[in-house]
Amino acid sequence: MEIKPEKMIGISRHRLATDGDGVTTLVAFHGCPLRCRHCLNPHCLGDGARFPAFSPEGLYDMVRVDELYFIATGGGVTFGGGEPCEHPQYICEFRRLCGSAWRINLETSLNVPSAHITALLPAVNALIIDIKDMNPDIYRKYTGCGNDRVIANLRLIAEANRQSDCIIRIPLIPDFNTDADRQASRDALMAMGYGNFDLFTYKTDKHRP
Repeated sequence: MEIKPEKMIGISRHRLATDGDGVTTLVAFHGCPLRCRHCLNPHCLGDGARFPAFSPEGLYDMVRVDELYFIATGGGVTFGGGEPCEHPQYICEFRRLCGSAWRINLETSLNVPSAHITALLPAVNALIIDIKDMNPDIYRKYTGCGNDRVIANLRLIAEANRQSDCIIRIPLIPDFNTDADRQASRDALMAMGYGNFDLFTYKTDKHRP
């Protein structure tokens, strides 16, 4: 089956220790199911007409120039966005093209159908999950969406025993959650077997020094 080209809001080469192990190229998809109040990539929303589209083959031909860096450092390609998990067939086809020598990472909110995660797990090495907050009321106020899919997908990953392949980002979001809320999120995730956490604070325009 031919996989259609997808719009990309950016392709950033030679990233080190930012989006997974080794040297990585960040490939950011256009489109996101969330409407976060402090969106870091608002250009991923809208019709995307100004952004280029790449087929899996076209993207592979572009990024393979850095294959020696990927193999030498244990790096590869990190798909972000936007929401990369909305494009499971694309990413699985890219994995087929690049083979097993590169690492493929996903930067994701997990707010996608569980069938997408089931399809992606065999194709990816690591998931960097921006969880926002596990409290459904806080999550909805911040993102405009519910987090039922997120929790279902966290359980799916745990059932596959892939928790150690995940880094969970748990932000302190000014005006939306507290340190106590963040600890509650961490406790809930630890109960599912997750243990790799990235705790940080969102710096919004209102809260920048």
